[in-house]
Amino acid sequence: MTDASEEAKQIEKLYEFGERLNEAKDKSQNVKDYEGIIDATKTSLKAKQLAAQLIPRFFKFFPDLSTRALNAHFDLIEEEDFAVRVQAIRGLPLFCKDTIEHISKIVDILVQLLTAEEVVERDAVHKALMSILRQDVKESLTALFKPIWNVEDPTQDDTIRDKVLGFIRDKVFPLKAELLRPQEEMERLITDLIKKSLGDVTGAEFRMFMDFLKSLSIFGEKAPPERLKELVGLIEGQADLDAQFDVSDTDHIDRLISCLFMALSFFVRGASSSKFLNYLNKHIIPVFDKLPEERKLDLLKALAEISPCTTPQDARQILPSVVQLLKKYMPRRKTGEETNFTYVECLLFSFHHLAHKAPNATNSLCGYKIVTGQPSDRLGEDFSEHYKDFTERLSSVEDLTRATMKKLTQGMAEHNKAMAAAKSDEAKDSIKTQKQNTTTGLRTCNNILAMTKPLHSKTPAFIGDTSVNLSWKEAVKPSLPSSATATGVKRPATAANGSNNLAAKKGRGAGSMQNQLVNRALEGISYGGRGGGRGRGRGWGGRGRGRGRGYR
Repeated sequence: MTDASEEAKQIEKLYEFGERLNEAKDKSQNVKDYEGIIDATKTSLKAKQLAAQLIPRFFKFFPDLSTRALNAHFDLIEEEDFAVRVQAIRGLPLFCKDTIEHISKIVDILVQLLTAEEVVERDAVHKALMSILRQDVKESLTALFKPIWNVEDPTQDDTIRDKVLGFIRDKVFPLKAELLRPQEEMERLITDLIKKSLGDVTGAEFRMFMDFLKSLSIFGEKAPPERLKELVGLIEGQADLDAQFDVSDTDHIDRLISCLFMALSFFVRGASSSKFLNYLNKHIIPVFDKLPEERKLDLLKALAEISPCTTPQDARQILPSVVQLLKKYMPRRKTGEETNFTYVECLLFSFHHLAHKAPNATNSLCGYKIVTGQPSDRLGEDFSEHYKDFTERLSSVEDLTRATMKKLTQGMAEHNKAMAAAKSDEAKDSIKTQKQNTTTGLRTCNNILAMTKPLHSKTPAFIGDTSVNLSWKEAVKPSLPSSATATGVKRPATAANGSNNLAAKKGRGAGSMQNQLVNRALEGISYGGRGGGRGRGRGWGGRGRGRGRGYR
């Protein structure tokens, strides 16, 4: 241990080195002084702390000593003494100020230090990284993203990767207007870095990246079609639309539906939904009965919301599948089974919007007689039985809907009475939730009646505008625990009993909002995620999503 007098001499000597270097016009001639500063990293703690300030300050003047200087400074970062470490971290950006070739190495070191437990030390790391980012955005961003996309590196630590993602999310993304200059060039750079990072991400990470990309000007409202296509392509990649579908693979189902909702805003802006629709038509709808009950409603909601954005060609292709599903949930006669009115609402909404795009396709499917002048009208063929069957189903579901509306209205009156009598906040919250679900149920029923009414005509006017608002898009979010809202809420038909429940016995009600499935992925809940051949595995709901590998 260095005694006080010896330490004082070391400090005095360092100040002499520093003063001479400050005063020298050609500092590169003062090699001995800089070497003396480097050597001080092997002495007392206070001398090390001062050396941590001086080494980076004069670093650029001594290129021949760069390796020696860097190694000495890196040793200070590994010191046990907290003050020495923090001072050494604070000095790191100076190494990059005039020597950009060191940026990648310095950023890599700072990335390793993001796991620091001490708040002051971690704050120093954050500030150092931000300082380097402001010096050279291109080089530092590229180095910063490396731990995210370099998943093949067996030495890569998931903890560090998560810390980097958190830093990018909390520190870099909010400052995009300041950092991404020149704007278009730097926005393209960070877009390419993000795209490179998507090979192994969770649902939460993917949503974070997509939300950021949507905020960039190059993908803004004035973005050309090819830019929207680029983003939809990323979402299609995460949805694995080129993969053979396995109905037992719940992780893939979750990703597919989440990605459908994520892509919706781009479909509304004109991007093609063809690949998603074709996949649904070919792989998903044929095995709809085998899907997990809790996923069926999510899928039908996604289909309903995507249907106004389809092309006539896509609408014509998927309409037969939608009609078959619609018939399944609109029985011709009362069967004694509960009717899932939310399913019916979704399918009727999809049917209207798809038929609006390809009206004469319904001639052979439902027996309508819509004339477009095209051979596909098939007006010479007799589809009267189809018309009779379809309209009988419409009438049957209308009768059930009206009966359920009556019970819901009665139930609302009982809820109001119960609310007036409720004493505790817990009881009031419970009744409030029941009222909200009942209100949503009434919206669902009203929507069904509004959509079935025009379909009794032999030449119906299909709804292709916004006159019908899907019930869940208007619903107020129930004040329930997140676990309840994440799995949906059954809508009781009355306050007294569960007859004519709007949701199937094993199904879900219409209380869930559009983005609940996506939000569920963001919460990091695992749905039996896909383990991976690399052993890292980031499932969509939990940690594991890898491209081109086994998922089970």
